[in-house]
Amino acid sequence: MAITAAMVKELREMTGAGMMDCKKALGETNGDMDAAVEYLRKNGQAKAEKKAGRIAAEGLCRVAVKDDKTAAVVEVNSETDFVAKNADFQEYVEDVAKQAVESDAADIDAFLAEKWHLDTSKSVKDALVEKISVIGENLTIRRFKKIVANDGCAVTYVHGGGRIGVIVEAATNVVNDAVKEALTNIAMQVAALSPKYVSPDDVSDEYKAHEKEIIAEQIKNDPKMAGKPEKVIEGAVNGRLNKELKEVCLLEQVYVKAEDGKQSVAKYIEQVAKENGANLSIKSFVRFETGEGIEKKEENFAEEVAKQMAGN
Repeated sequence: MAITAAMVKELREMTGAGMMDCKKALGETNGDMDAAVEYLRKNGQAKAEKKAGRIAAEGLCRVAVKDDKTAAVVEVNSETDFVAKNADFQEYVEDVAKQAVESDAADIDAFLAEKWHLDTSKSVKDALVEKISVIGENLTIRRFKKIVANDGCAVTYVHGGGRIGVIVEAATNVVNDAVKEALTNIAMQVAALSPKYVSPDDVSDEYKAHEKEIIAEQIKNDPKMAGKPEKVIEGAVNGRLNKELKEVCLLEQVYVKAEDGKQSVAKYIEQVAKENGANLSIKSFVRFETGEGIEKKEENFAEEVAKQMAGN
């Protein structure tokens, strides 16, 4: 498969690796982008461990909360950032969030088929089509998530004017302003550091095995580790894995507002629980980032104008 400059550029933006390293990785993997990322990681050339750089689509995330126990987050995409800043579009996304917090739909198709809460003569999809015709740009209700905290409470947080939407669900026998403030702080933590799991107990054996394989290849390619006994190498692999788990597990992360710069999220939760006489624990979280995982088509404006002038 021919390796194009655009492919090399995309891989470089995804991983932070050098241009020639990216070209070699694509050559070794016959142009398979995901396999090339794995190749660069195994050879220690990828500076980023996830493909967050592929976030590109426009739009907004919005949240809605009902009675401290029920919360929803939605993502609605638009074609341009201009529309995402439009007041009419922003109000519409808020209405979609209000629909979601009352919804019993299990998936997006069922959600779109529901009656629109502002006009029950229409479906959610009908209302979306009407909004598309008014705004003049393609819009998509991409996803939604509803959380019901039967044994505690749910809090929400929106970051960057709607770029990120978060829900944190907690089990607690005390729901007061102090507890809700603490959970909002945790939601801010989720927005900022993007954990994948609540705790190490939630991490699958498959994930651990995959990451150990990556780390083992990195160590294998490290000249400093050449000739080291197998036991030493195994210890190094486990050490790096444990360090990674602290980064991807919410409770293991250093709390972003820690006064000593060391307190973990788990210790912060313990502190808040003690101060409020509560049995408090984090059950789950949801984090939506606008355009996450969607690749945006890059337009060459000058080329497009030239085509139009040529009648193409």
